[in-house]
Amino acid sequence: STGGTVGSFVAFITAMLMLIAPIKHLSDVMAPITRGLAAVERGLDLIEHSPPEAGGTHAPEGRARGDIELQQVAVRFRDDGVPALDGVSLAVRAGETVALVGPSGAGKTTLVNLLPRFIDPTQGRVLLDGVPLPDWSIDALRRQYALVSQDVVLFNDSVLANVALGDEGAAGEALETRVRQALASANLLDFVEALPQGLHTRIGHNGSELSGGQRQRLAIARAVYKDAPVLILDEATSALDSESERAVQQALERLMQGRTTIVIAHRLSTIEHADRVVAM
Repeated sequence: STGGTVGSFVAFITAMLMLIAPIKHLSDVMAPITRGLAAVERGLDLIEHSPPEAGGTHAPEGRARGDIELQQVAVRFRDDGVPALDGVSLAVRAGETVALVGPSGAGKTTLVNLLPRFIDPTQGRVLLDGVPLPDWSIDALRRQYALVSQDVVLFNDSVLANVALGDEGAAGEALETRVRQALASANLLDFVEALPQGLHTRIGHNGSELSGGQRQRLAIARAVYKDAPVLILDEATSALDSESERAVQQALERLMQGRTTIVIAHRLSTIEHADRVVAM
């Protein structure tokens, strides 16, 4: 009948119109699904990645002196590639500040990545306090280093948790006192005390609630808190304006006292107080 035909036609048109919006949304859904699948794949790669070598058994009770020696070190990331380092020998005495300078790609970051065994040399060997790094326990070795880099990694947690990162044994008032001392050394305590919840204020994803200079000084406070005998500064002030750099530089000078320090820098202001400058 005519009525049945018209009714079927209206039902068809209505159903078609109802389908248009979900179909259009499919394209919006596919993008996050694709990103999610890529993230899952990378996560699985990380989970399945074999753990680093446990290292040796050398684990001194106290702090290391901080004597570092590289003996004819070469690093090649591919068998057929150009070596990132080739025949590098360098001795850094305990308490000395050595600045590494040179063009991008000269191997400065590769060199400092050898010290905590983020990578191992292809040839030669690296020693800390006269002990080859493979003989050190990985945990004991990495406790001897504090790292302040241009790319600060912060977490969406409290200031307190970010400064005391990795210190599972500390708690209570003693922890807060020690964190406040570290923040004061980094010229950041007055700012933190003025925050709504003070030390317990969350700083946002990767410190999004902080300025560049404040993020850098928080990383310095973390290094002060750790109190490691060897300090690695990887272009720690290169991304800052002049005013922020002055505040950060003052904090760094306090941090460097009494520590073996390896500095990677391009600015003269960062290296002018170094005991030695090594050009690569």
